Amino acid sequence: MARRVITIDEKIEKQTAEVTKVKKKYDEELDKLNTLIEKKKEMERKELLEAFSKSSRTYSEIMDFLNTK
Repeated sequence: MARRVITIDEKIEKQTAEVTKVKKKYDEELDKLNTLIEKKKEMERKELLEAFSKSSRTYSEIMDFLNTK
């Protein structure tokens, strides 16, 4: 029984399909990661605002503190 020879064009086509599939999965996972990062930032902002509202410090004092190196 003779084996079928796979041409370079067929290999390229197969690999292109594989790369497309993997890229789609990568893009989906990257979107999930970015969503999680944004949620974390929002939680941190909320926490910071709550701490500011409970603080006895003035806006100027807090800004001075944040702007010092």
